[in-house]
Amino acid sequence: MVSNYEIMRNQMRGEFVKYDQEKMIKKFSLRNDEDYIYIEFMLREYRIDRKTGVVEWSENNFSTSVEADYNESMTIYDIFCYSKDDCSLSGNYCTVNMLKGTVKSSGVGSNMFQRAADAFNGKRKEVEAVCEIFGEKLELKGDVAAKLYPFTFLPVIIQYWEADEEFPANLKFMFDENILDYMHFETIFFMTGHIVKRIEEMLKTNISI
Repeated sequence: MVSNYEIMRNQMRGEFVKYDQEKMIKKFSLRNDEDYIYIEFMLREYRIDRKTGVVEWSENNFSTSVEADYNESMTIYDIFCYSKDDCSLSGNYCTVNMLKGTVKSSGVGSNMFQRAADAFNGKRKEVEAVCEIFGEKLELKGDVAAKLYPFTFLPVIIQYWEADEEFPANLKFMFDENILDYMHFETIFFMTGHIVKRIEEMLKTNISI
């Protein structure tokens, strides 16, 4: 049975092919050929079929490929189709509930990644090592703080605190103040969900530290 998420993802294929692909390619300096547009997302190569809109990823230069899931596909579609023509970074970062043009709320997204934070607990060195693969270490508050590059042109800051006697483990993300020029508000959560998934995948590879 096809899920509602799959239905929505599949509907976006048809929307994608209506957009000016040459404009997307130029805006983000994307590698492309007659059949596909390519983009890297969390250090994994993706391609979009220019005729069908299907998004796939591969780790062997597309000798084999896997169709992207909902979070991956919707993030890529949103950036390609709905980002502003003049999108650019401000260099200033804030939490999602403090973004310009949104209703300020301390609760938005606050517990969304508690499961992941709990899973990371006791693995500070491993989490730090994985974050440095995806980006660079930062001197900010937290047991781990790094600037990640889910896309080469769109960095995200991650901060992680281990649990102690008083507080549970905590995982926090900050975004460029202009991120809504690149994607819709809800897409931030799709992208962040995939970031967490990729960190979890890398932790399972028993990365050496």
